[in-house]
Amino acid sequence: MLKVTSIHPISEEETLELPLFYPKVSAGFPSPAENYFEERLDLNTALIKHPAATFYVRVEGDSMVDAGIFSGDILIIDRAIPPQNGSIVIAAIDGELTVKRLQRKKSRLFLLPDNADYPPIEINKENDTMIWGVATYNIHKLLGLT
Repeated sequence: MLKVTSIHPISEEETLELPLFYPKVSAGFPSPAENYFEERLDLNTALIKHPAATFYVRVEGDSMVDAGIFSGDILIIDRAIPPQNGSIVIAAIDGELTVKRLQRKKSRLFLLPDNADYPPIEINKENDTMIWGVATYNIHKLLGLT
């Protein structure tokens, strides 16, 4: 199961502007290096729409690997965004935080892992479940980095 191991609030006062080079870098065939233009990009501004309702979580486990979420990743969670069918959410189940995909099937709600090795969790009266927020971005290291 993929669990939340730490929660970090967003500071509205902090900015970190880094260089952003233009044009975009090709992930296919290389393009000629011409007319590079540098501007500044603040990741807080680019990735966070509701600073007072947003926080980071670090996750642990492998139940969401097919969604590209791996153990050690940092998710940006926005509590101001209403969860929709198919949203990846942070949910508290009986007091324990987890990351899952919210799924409505007819009149029933489920928290689905994105890993076939784990069963779905039905949200019902038998478990105390609350959706904490919607995952908007995932930050993880690329392979080969230590």
